[in-house]
Amino acid sequence: MEFEQIYRAYFKSVYLYVMGLCGNEHMAEEITSETFFKAINSIDSFRGDCELRVWLYKIARNTYCSYLKKNKRVSSIDEPDLQNIAAEDDLMDTQIGKQEDARQIRKILHELSEPYKEVFMWRVFGELSFKEIGDLYGKSDNWACVAYHRARKMIQRGLEENEHEK
Repeated sequence: MEFEQIYRAYFKSVYLYVMGLCGNEHMAEEITSETFFKAINSIDSFRGDCELRVWLYKIARNTYCSYLKKNKRVSSIDEPDLQNIAAEDDLMDTQIGKQEDARQIRKILHELSEPYKEVFMWRVFGELSFKEIGDLYGKSDNWACVAYHRARKMIQRGLEENEHEK
């Protein structure tokens, strides 16, 4: 596959994944562009151990972390809301649709411990299957599924606690 085909096929999903990480359109565009630049330069090193999309997400994640270190920025919970989360139940759908709730979700998400935060982000923003997530961690797809659902419960619990505080 030519790189232009790869770019057309994966740009939107990489951009949405980065947007989920940073919540800032300008930053997401910059990091996504840098991701594809890095991918062009290292496409020969792609061994095929994982799906191409997963490889691009890994580059995007590393590019995002490097960007934060370089600019000494910390992801802000006050950045634009998380409009693109593909939640699985009505409670999450309803709450994500509201800007204030989206900020709370971002805050709760960034407070989650590993691997829950990463698994949730890979699943929601990266749109990876449980098998792909399990492969990233050298674990089973069942492990990834359990970690994801625990993360969702932690987020829901945090939202409920915030609702009770109001």
